[in-house]
Amino acid sequence: MKLRTILVSQHLVFLLFFIVIFGILFFIFKQRGEDATNQSTSKSSAIESTQPQLTPIPFTELTIPFLRQQSYGGQLGELKLLTKTTNYTSYLTNYNSDSLQVNGLLTIPNGEEPERGWPAVVFIHGYIPPDSYRTTEKYEAYVDYLARNGMVVFKIDLRGHGDSEGEANGAYYSSDYVIDTLSAYAALASADFVNPNKIGLWGHSMAGNVVLRALAVKPTIPAAVIWAGAVYSYTDWQQYGLSDHSYQLTQQKRSDREAKRKILFETHGEFSPNSPFWGQVDATNYLNEIQSAIQLHHAVDDTVVNIAYSRDLHSLLNSTSITHELYEYNSGGHNISGSSFTSAMQRTVDFFQTKM
Repeated sequence: MKLRTILVSQHLVFLLFFIVIFGILFFIFKQRGEDATNQSTSKSSAIESTQPQLTPIPFTELTIPFLRQQSYGGQLGELKLLTKTTNYTSYLTNYNSDSLQVNGLLTIPNGEEPERGWPAVVFIHGYIPPDSYRTTEKYEAYVDYLARNGMVVFKIDLRGHGDSEGEANGAYYSSDYVIDTLSAYAALASADFVNPNKIGLWGHSMAGNVVLRALAVKPTIPAAVIWAGAVYSYTDWQQYGLSDHSYQLTQQKRSDREAKRKILFETHGEFSPNSPFWGQVDATNYLNEIQSAIQLHHAVDDTVVNIAYSRDLHSLLNSTSITHELYEYNSGGHNISGSSFTSAMQRTVDFFQTKM
């Protein structure tokens, strides 16, 4: 009995001995493994930190390729009744653009809605001092004419204008207004009362640049009409300039804008048609990809935007397969008003109705 007890005790001692030895060895190998892993991770981090990092090109957001890579979506906000006439009903509404709330005047024809929805126009205003801009002012006759002829009209308040959020950074050295236009286009396309395949663009003055750049970004927009448009090739801006005496900026805003443009020009130089950067900003370099039909209107006596802007664009369009028209008027000034207005508006309506 004593012998059996002694043997059992010896077995337990040996068992405990092996357990202790195994535990020590396990701890040593585990520690070595963790050290090796940490060293490997450290070396990997060191290697990664020495790899050259790709730095985005400054002001790349101005370029057409960059804008093509962005997504434009959203929907119309609440429709707040403004006026109702025999021919149409107008609402105040909004949509999102770059996470900003942009407002607009939405006009919908009365009567029986077409089976696939109304044709529609995104209406982009020209330069108006942002602080004095009002949603319900300016372009009333233009909107009225389009709406009376069976088109939804969405006259958008570009960012920084009126109560729209954001900064009004201008059209020619910023893509903000192009983004606002394409976001409005997407919002209209999502509305159940609009035919998404029949949405066009209408632009005046500085919006000529906005419209053409929007077409370069979204070449499938079916039709666009531009009145007294400016700055298409940027070479034309260098040649003709602008004479808009309504252009107003506070001293602070002027200083901020000049500081930003100074950095732009220091980075990429002044505009040059031979510059790889500016070549991607200039929408006229993308004309061969545009599928839209384009109609231009301009008065010879326009003292704000030289008619040569429209003539030069028309000349460029002649070398493409784009369906295009240019109508010149002997009178009417920058807004093509007076006796020329009705002719220009009827041609605009006919163009949208046949090309969308």
